Amino acid sequence: MNRSAVFASLVIAGLSLAPLGKHVIADEQPFFGYSAASSRTERQWEEKLRAIPTPDNLRSYMQRLTARPHNVGSPYDKDNAEWIAAKFKEFGLDTHIEQFDVLFPTPKERVVELVDGGPKFVAKLQEPAVSVDPTSDQQAEQLPTYNAYSIDGDVTAPLVYVNYGIPEDYEYLERLGVSVKGKIVIARYYHSWRGIKPKVAAEHGAIGCLIYSDPHEDGFVQGETFPAGPYRPPDGVQRGSVADMPFYPGDPLTPGVGATKDAKRLKIEEAATITKIPVLPISYADAQPLLAALTGPVAPEGWRGGLGITYHVGPGAAKVHLKVTSNWLTKPVYDVVGKIPGAVFPDEWVIRGNHHDAWVNGAEDPIAGLVAEMEEARALGELLKSGWKPKRTIIYCAWDGEEPGLLGSTEWAEAHYDELRAHGVAYINSDGNGRGYLNIEGAHTLEKFSNEIAREICDPETKLSAWKREQLRAIANAKTPEQREEIRKRPDLRIPALGSGSDYTAFLQHDGVASLNIGFSGEDGGGIYHSIYDDFYWFTHFSDTDFVYGRALAQTGGTAVMRLADAELLPFEFGDFADTVQTYLKELKTLLQKSQDDIRERNREIEEGVFKATNDPRRPLLPPPAETVPPHLNFAPLENAADMLVRSAAEYRKALDQANANGGALLASASLAEVNKMLMTSERKLTNNEGLPNRPWFKHQLYAPGFYTGYAAKTVPAVREAIEQKQWKQADEAIVVVALVLQQEADLISSAAAKLAAATAH
Repeated sequence: MNRSAVFASLVIAGLSLAPLGKHVIADEQPFFGYSAASSRTERQWEEKLRAIPTPDNLRSYMQRLTARPHNVGSPYDKDNAEWIAAKFKEFGLDTHIEQFDVLFPTPKERVVELVDGGPKFVAKLQEPAVSVDPTSDQQAEQLPTYNAYSIDGDVTAPLVYVNYGIPEDYEYLERLGVSVKGKIVIARYYHSWRGIKPKVAAEHGAIGCLIYSDPHEDGFVQGETFPAGPYRPPDGVQRGSVADMPFYPGDPLTPGVGATKDAKRLKIEEAATITKIPVLPISYADAQPLLAALTGPVAPEGWRGGLGITYHVGPGAAKVHLKVTSNWLTKPVYDVVGKIPGAVFPDEWVIRGNHHDAWVNGAEDPIAGLVAEMEEARALGELLKSGWKPKRTIIYCAWDGEEPGLLGSTEWAEAHYDELRAHGVAYINSDGNGRGYLNIEGAHTLEKFSNEIAREICDPETKLSAWKREQLRAIANAKTPEQREEIRKRPDLRIPALGSGSDYTAFLQHDGVASLNIGFSGEDGGGIYHSIYDDFYWFTHFSDTDFVYGRALAQTGGTAVMRLADAELLPFEFGDFADTVQTYLKELKTLLQKSQDDIRERNREIEEGVFKATNDPRRPLLPPPAETVPPHLNFAPLENAADMLVRSAAEYRKALDQANANGGALLASASLAEVNKMLMTSERKLTNNEGLPNRPWFKHQLYAPGFYTGYAAKTVPAVREAIEQKQWKQADEAIVVVALVLQQEADLISSAAAKLAAATAH
């Protein structure tokens, strides 16, 4: 019997015993939201939970789920959903599949060719099979390399290289005197989400867009390429959606409502998230002849990639023919939903999710995360057999259609909007998994809770806690002595805010359910993202090869779900939250000051004639136009609201300390149902019905994906983006709106503090 089998037998034997708490030492701190007695019980159940997941099961699940391509609408996508549902039922969850019908275009014709300005060249637009990789040759089932939700088009025009294709790149081109109007642009991946690149190109008058993976970021510059190493080979291509998800995610034809069979749908031409120009992704092997044919100014140093050519901006004689046509069909998505009913508060829901669809075989993205979630569900099922019953309802979800645009989760969250607003406690997401450090992002009302969970998880490599390992990395990477000192002394590690790019989006930013995103990464090369090489062979050779970090993710997610489901008092905490809001306020003031200083400096340089020539003397560097220095913004409403948050957080902490006195006996004896109902709605208070300016689907006023970043978060987005885009009147108005939701949040926290104090005043 091997070591894992022996370990598993000991686990099952141990599950026959109800937790007695005898091993818990007297001075252990109770969990946040638990009395000392309930914490001892919870600790034993959680230790049993963390002992159950096995690397062998994770490996077996992955091998089965990644055996064939399983994109939306494919036979194996449905087959996987049914298999996952059967496993959930086997584990003891009350499981069903919810179907939604969504617009999902697939490519019919794709052409990229150089027709002038160099030797005739036709792009292959094909990823070759690799002999050692057994699933890479499933061409008949693989989606071709394309960008979903690109509009159809057939265009021929001069080519211009636009670096990463973000707004500041176009500002530089304008100063060079280079226009992209009527041109096809070629941009490299990174520094923004892919859908931003055709969006910005169209805003500047381009008629087509190519996106390629440059080896500088994603190929041989990083290390050995597949199959010798983990990085993207010359013909590797990153598929992906280019729908304008910062406007709204989900089915383009049913914004704001679930895409059920009887849902009212827009016409395709009315869908705001479909691109305005045709776009295709290409490999760096296909990109090199196109880039080599460019003339015009030599690209500045920061624009030069890893190809062995001189990077020119263009335009010149090089003309490209780009053609994209798709089958614009409605396809089903299958969301697997499994429930464990709560024994005490069945109407309070703790939700856990990871998607199951992939662009091709999808081992790292998403199956590495899904198999961990499945082992969590199995572990909870084993605990149920041993007598454990969660206080709150637990819902495990395997979403479909995440890759094209968060389709399955968004449609489910839209269809269940009222229920989630009434019953949603928290949503915990993962999306793939790797090897390395535990990353947690999310709502800052759960920052202390997430730190508490990270302290429970043992890092498989170092045997430190996942929290300690992440703290040491943060100290090593700190940019200033002040940052380093804060990391050492602050009780909780700061967690980043959530933008978009995965299934938490609808829960947090539309429905107002506090959310976390969890996963391990940082020690494996990710050069096969959205390619045919993201498969079982690659993962078991170059990522979490022995699945120990998959096991750690199952332990992390399972512990978090149990801790939330069993707490006497929901573990929302507002001190870290108030502190974070104060940092956001400081950042906004600094951003405004920097904008003012930059414009003053630029205007001075214009007056002094600093802008003279590029490194190509044939092209003058045109001076930017002089600008008006930004006006003073009245931050007083935000300052007052942020101070109210600090005071209300202190009131809540005082009430909590009172409840926790004497081992939390008062916490255990009190009826906290009303307090918990208030805590559940704390994230909802940070939303409003009107949503963000020009994108009302996004209702959260503190967190959103940036309008020109796509994935990366913009905090206090209405104010921050108005300052960035120099819309000063809108910034002033947004300050008032955000201040109002923060005041409402502070009022709720104060009310919860009073209610908690009254409930535990015996």
